[in-house]
Amino acid sequence: MAYIPPHKRHSYEAAGSSDRHYRPSPIPQSLVPQFRRNLNLRLPPKPFSQRSGKIVYNYAEQAISTWFPVGLDHNHQFPSSVHVDSVPLPAFERTINPLVLFHNNNNQSVEQMRSPWVYIAENVVSNLLSAFQNVRNEKLDLEDVKPKLVARFGKILFHESPSINEETTRVGLATETTLSQLKRSFYTNIPNSYMENIKGEVAQKIKFDFEEEKDLYHVKLCDATLPNSNISCKCSVIKEDKRLQLYKIELQQVRHMVIDISCLDKNLDLRLMLSTKRILTTLADDEMQSIRSLINSAILDPDVKGGLRWPLGRTSSEGRYCVVGVSHTIAKDYKSSSLRLKVRHADRYNFRTSIAEATREITLKLKNIVSLLQEQEAEVSLVSEMLKDHLRLIWDHFLCCEHFFDMK
Repeated sequence: MAYIPPHKRHSYEAAGSSDRHYRPSPIPQSLVPQFRRNLNLRLPPKPFSQRSGKIVYNYAEQAISTWFPVGLDHNHQFPSSVHVDSVPLPAFERTINPLVLFHNNNNQSVEQMRSPWVYIAENVVSNLLSAFQNVRNEKLDLEDVKPKLVARFGKILFHESPSINEETTRVGLATETTLSQLKRSFYTNIPNSYMENIKGEVAQKIKFDFEEEKDLYHVKLCDATLPNSNISCKCSVIKEDKRLQLYKIELQQVRHMVIDISCLDKNLDLRLMLSTKRILTTLADDEMQSIRSLINSAILDPDVKGGLRWPLGRTSSEGRYCVVGVSHTIAKDYKSSSLRLKVRHADRYNFRTSIAEATREITLKLKNIVSLLQEQEAEVSLVSEMLKDHLRLIWDHFLCCEHFFDMK
């Protein structure tokens, strides 16, 4: 049998962003979150020679991460209309499939005492304010570092652990306490029908204006001098000679707040995430030369995962930079006076793990809340009301999706 290079081997598609290297801390059984809870999530640096080359998720030292469900009954229990089931996702490299909460539409859950978007906002706003204050405390120049608050839509995956008996997570036996002890990730690959509905009907109702379409390649590099972060190189294609053109180099985004919300009355879940990203503008000439050399040696190839490949031995540069992943994204951007909507197809490939993922993703950027938070004397009540308005819009238009996971 002829030798097949790693980047041309078939692999399962991991549909959606997976935080499986991150272990969130359990939350208490009470629905009242512990606001301003700081978690030290940064791992100690490893020598370059010991690094796995995996594309990591970078969290701030005081990152806030939590999960809670909305739609519990009056006894703070999951309604009978909600069940937990496993879904087959081979790309997660697990012998046990992750668990997902599903809502049986034939039964209605107990009516909530108040509007769900109000409940979510009241459980989120304090964490949001604390996380943004942490950004300020890091003494970052907010003109150089861009804070971003986004809403993402998909399904929360709970990954079973040997310390948790499998029977405790079966249908009818799952509790908030049990699920909070499991590692989780957020699955963002949504069906095409949902994407078309968002681009068409929802965008029209909310009065989004189409802005532009972007066709980009992202090359992820690990840097021997930055053991806890990857570098992201954004590239476009020069059509005349089919070569990559490097136009922006950024440090991988840093997550300051990740709040996952299981929306039991809906068939999609919600993730709210506050992150920052720094554009690298002070690279030395030899550093730029090394990065450009890696980018220039890339070969466009639509038949490989991620759309790019490199000649043998050309994925590293003098022991400093090493290509760890690529992605090809085609995104349509829409905007309104207060929001930005991104509808994106992404084809990603991790060179070191040989894991690929092809996804359809919807991201809603809450830009006016960030603008308000950047003001020195932002009123908490105004932030809260603005968050409620956005969450009501999300609840009404972004959390309904048929046939997700092809499950009932």
